[in-house]
Amino acid sequence: MKRVVITGMGCITPIGATVSEFESSLFAGRTGIAEFGLLPEAVEGQNGIRFNHMASVHGFDPDQHLTTGVVTATNRTTQFAIVAARQAAAQSDLMKHYAPEDIAVILGCSCGGRSSEEVETAKLYYRNARVHPLTVTRTMASAGGSHISIDLGITGPVLNLSTACASSTHALGMAFHMVRSGSSEAAIAGGHEAPLTFGFLRAWDSMRVVSPTRCRPFSADRDGMSLGEGAAMLVLESLDAALARKATILAEIVGFGMSADAHHITQPQSDGAALAMRKALKDAGASTDQVGYINAHGTGTQANDAVEAAAIHKVFGERASRVPISSTKSLTGHSIGATGALEAMATVLALQTGKLPYNAGVTTVDPAIDLDIILNEPRPADESRDIALSNSLAFGGLNAVVALRRYQQ
Repeated sequence: MKRVVITGMGCITPIGATVSEFESSLFAGRTGIAEFGLLPEAVEGQNGIRFNHMASVHGFDPDQHLTTGVVTATNRTTQFAIVAARQAAAQSDLMKHYAPEDIAVILGCSCGGRSSEEVETAKLYYRNARVHPLTVTRTMASAGGSHISIDLGITGPVLNLSTACASSTHALGMAFHMVRSGSSEAAIAGGHEAPLTFGFLRAWDSMRVVSPTRCRPFSADRDGMSLGEGAAMLVLESLDAALARKATILAEIVGFGMSADAHHITQPQSDGAALAMRKALKDAGASTDQVGYINAHGTGTQANDAVEAAAIHKVFGERASRVPISSTKSLTGHSIGATGALEAMATVLALQTGKLPYNAGVTTVDPAIDLDIILNEPRPADESRDIALSNSLAFGGLNAVVALRRYQQ
């Protein structure tokens, strides 16, 4: 079994359109969650939505990155995916060192091309108008992976996973297994999502889980999640190959765990999340004492944060209240299928820089959770504990956890 490392990253997010911009915002605590105005699709000037904050990607112009033909053929979510993958491939110098058939593209996308679907469906239902001939290819969730393979000339395995909020963490885990086993020499893995449409926001509003202000994970006054969009891609390859070609190694993936609650479609259970964390640590051959940071799923809802806290206590026992934890959804919002990849990228940056991002927007931590939530400013990492976990806990009770290690020669 090969050791697997990360040698490139790329992103389009509400807090930065490059990894360097994302890193700057991450450690400065600059949130991308902001007020939005009247949506263009709103009927008779009314949104009918009880919340007015979300985390949008601003200033993204696909024409600056893609040909007119590709822009026409793709949805915003796929455009994010292509640009983020280009960045990751460029940083790692991937295409110069691997044959196209030896590279996999494993992505997570849950919602597909929501904006294309809603626009064309409205034409059909309200005017019985002709639907655009590219509607199917714009809306399919797997379009991002297909376009990345076309754009970069990758002919190895390409697939998309849709497991709600755990999609891109599952994608990272599968890519990790493929590279570790040798079934692929290298992989681009991550996730992308651009679901912030009128219908999507109205649907989430009906669930009564979105904050009327902004996401404040683990806060005593938390009142819900904030929805977001974006993409993050990571390049995975074996340690031996990376060393042989003198690649810059950003971090090592050492374990992956997944589980199902087998309980309820929207009500999480702590046993399932705890099992996924235990499996990730077992896969890594690591103990709980080696964990120096957890990037929590931390949606800011009453149920998720309490259940995740209970799971951490079950796994870490008496040390649970001393493990540094933050949720970067307080900055990026919850980008559904892309969120795990964004948070894995944030975790890699924490390991690489020796700084742990803080939980923005929180003044008083909920005392009932009894966790060490990082507040106010980044915290120096404990150099003696070089393992970090990135948790994703999805609707349907689908849990995925990736374990990463700071790389030292």
